[in-house]
Amino acid sequence: MSERKMPRILAIANQKGGVGKTTTAINLGTALAAVGETVLVIDMDPQGNATTGLGVDRRRLVHSTYEMLIGEVTLDLVVCETGIPGLDCAPSSLDLLGAELELADFPRKAFRLADAIRTMVEHGNRQYTYILVDCPPSLNLLTINALAAADAVLVPLQCEYFALEGLSQLLKTVERVRNSLNPRLTIQGVVLTMYDRRNSLSEQVAQDVRSVLGDKVYQTIIPRNVRVSEAPSHGKPVLLYDSRCAGSQAYIRLASEIIRRENDLRAA
Repeated sequence: MSERKMPRILAIANQKGGVGKTTTAINLGTALAAVGETVLVIDMDPQGNATTGLGVDRRRLVHSTYEMLIGEVTLDLVVCETGIPGLDCAPSSLDLLGAELELADFPRKAFRLADAIRTMVEHGNRQYTYILVDCPPSLNLLTINALAAADAVLVPLQCEYFALEGLSQLLKTVERVRNSLNPRLTIQGVVLTMYDRRNSLSEQVAQDVRSVLGDKVYQTIIPRNVRVSEAPSHGKPVLLYDSRCAGSQAYIRLASEIIRRENDLRAA
């Protein structure tokens, strides 16, 4: 390993769809960049919502995370600037849909992303303090690659009835990856999303999750907020679309909380 410092790599994962993974990746990345961190969002979801949500036009892409995973190009060549100071994106394409089959016979198939990140850090021209990996809504080889590369997992959890059931599956997967592929992998935290203070179920789910996971659950809760939902259609993070709305303020608080946790880990 060279003297270049490895960035802190967080996989944003939950096998359930619609829980706010991509929204969290986009807006947490923006909030971290706003406080002076240098951030790369790696889009590992074939749907590419993190890519378009950061204003990257998928129709004009030369390379994507697909070509990176199959070894055609380095991660350095995939990275695009987003127009947001301190925040870059490694965009995805629909070609990722077939990546799992193509990678089946590759050497180190679970470590393609980890190897690409290490090569970029050691030999590339870009340096970051944080890398956020937006995972697809399934526990497939793309997600396994993200978990094998990550230092920690950040889990967005929607305040709904079946939240804990889905969370238990993810925690088992994290444990399996830790035992077989990546012994340093931890749970950075669970962020409750789409919280509706008018709905008693949201509060009940929040209490249940905190009773099970305790301090692993962030104090910051992301509210259900129409401005958060509108922002992607404008190709912007909500912090640029409406910095004063409740959703934007929540993501700023979440970024601060994550940085505090990371600093506590370094000090420990």
